[in-house]
Parts: sequence; structure tokens; C-alpha cells
Amino acid sequence: MTESEIQSAIFDGLRKIAPETDPQQLKPTENLREALDIDSFDFLNFLIGLHERLGVEIPEADYGRLTTLSALVQYLSKKLPGGPTEAS
Repeated sequence: MTESEIQSAIFDGLRKIAPETDPQQLKPTENLREALDIDSFDFLNFLIGLHERLGVEIPEADYGRLTTLSALVQYLSKKLPGGPTEAS
């Protein structure tokens, strides 16, 4: 899975918990919860959705590191089978 595909999955998940926002406007290092004004319960549901869609286990101990788009893409690309791949 490419980083672009991972980012697309993240955007889809964010649209489900914050449908009035446009995740594509997020800066890579912007705090997702603050930028989208979502609470911890919504963020947890978002991470559960990513787990269900991508099949990646996200331990609770890692939640605090997954605050930005960039951090999420890097984390998920390392966890997915085959590791990170470049977009074609």
C-alpha cells in the first residue's frame, strides 16, 4: 500500500467522524484533534475504523504518537505488510 493510499484511508476515516470538514486541507504536521475539533471518543472511533479498514493493530500505548497526518501515515506504512512503498 502506498503512502497516498494510506492517506486516502485516513481522509475517509476523518470524514466519517467530522463530515463537515475537509481533511485534505490539513497540514502534515497539524494536530488532527485540534484542527478538526474532535474529542477523544471521536478520535478513538477514527483509530478503530482505521484498524478495521487496514487490518493494522494500533495499541492504546501508541495513540499519543498519532496526533498528526504525517505521524499516522508513517506509523501505518511501517505496520502494514510489506512496509512503506513509494507512490507511483
